[in-house]
Amino acid sequence: MFRRRIFRGEGFFGGPWRESPFHKGDLKYVVLGLIKDKPRYGYEIIRALEELSHGFYTPSPGVVYPTLQMLEEMGYISAVEQDGKKVYTITGDGLQFLDERKDLADEVKKHMRHHWGAENIDMLGQMMGEFGEMGRKMGHRLRHADPEKMQRVRDVISHAYREIEAILEE
Repeated sequence: MFRRRIFRGEGFFGGPWRESPFHKGDLKYVVLGLIKDKPRYGYEIIRALEELSHGFYTPSPGVVYPTLQMLEEMGYISAVEQDGKKVYTITGDGLQFLDERKDLADEVKKHMRHHWGAENIDMLGQMMGEFGEMGRKMGHRLRHADPEKMQRVRDVISHAYREIEAILEE
């Protein structure tokens, strides 16, 4: 089972916590809320979203900047050039938009908390980082390992996987 998942393209660390929690159109509420808290530039918004997700989601600039452009075109935010960067500020229309859709914006926030609000989310993040580091180091070294060492490593990983699965089923 473990091996099949890896080779089906899901990778070692695929899972719902790595995906975007946003349904189509939801991101604008979160971005507006962040800009409502304080004026921000695009990179700050990306980092704030990463922080809100405890490092499990980092939106690409290709998602954030078109959202900012759309919000600006709708008149919900305005941009001012500062030190070579566009700093976005919420407008009166943006505040009104958020206020009129408060229930929907609150639902998006609730969904985010549910998606990333696990009690031990920080510890989970640390473990996933350690798994990733182990995978990178092992991948490099295992390319040159003889078949016997490769089998021993595989046995250790399979054993650990089964033990973790048993712990989580308790």
